[in-house]
Amino acid sequence: MDGNPNEATRTIAIRAEDIERFVALVGDRNPIHVDEDYAAGTRFQRRIAPGMLVASYISAVIANQLPGPGVIYLEQNLRFEAPVHIGDTITAKVRVVERPRPDRLRLETTCSNQSGQRVLSGTALVQVSPPVPAEAGTGPA
Repeated sequence: MDGNPNEATRTIAIRAEDIERFVALVGDRNPIHVDEDYAAGTRFQRRIAPGMLVASYISAVIANQLPGPGVIYLEQNLRFEAPVHIGDTITAKVRVVERPRPDRLRLETTCSNQSGQRVLSGTALVQVSPPVPAEAGTGPA
């Protein structure tokens, strides 16, 4: 979190096997993701990672770091700004920008590559659970 309680990041290396597992799981068999020969003939010139794979790293930051366990995703918008290639290192960043009500946070969400180029941006709205008061525990210890 780099000392800022309103911001969290996670850095991930994009590996061919992760793309292949993601494609197998969700069924996105677009040849731009799985076929080097096909991808070589596109404007990208080589395979690119599925955008939703990259976006899922934002979900991991939200679920595990900020705001963390128990959070419920309500909405997410995404803008895919640049391709992500095998071998890129992606940093997913989540930053709190607003608390529209006590149980909601609006988050700025971005992913950048190892050169600092933003590859994905957007905002999310999440529901946070209020902390359980100590006296409302589950019974005697």
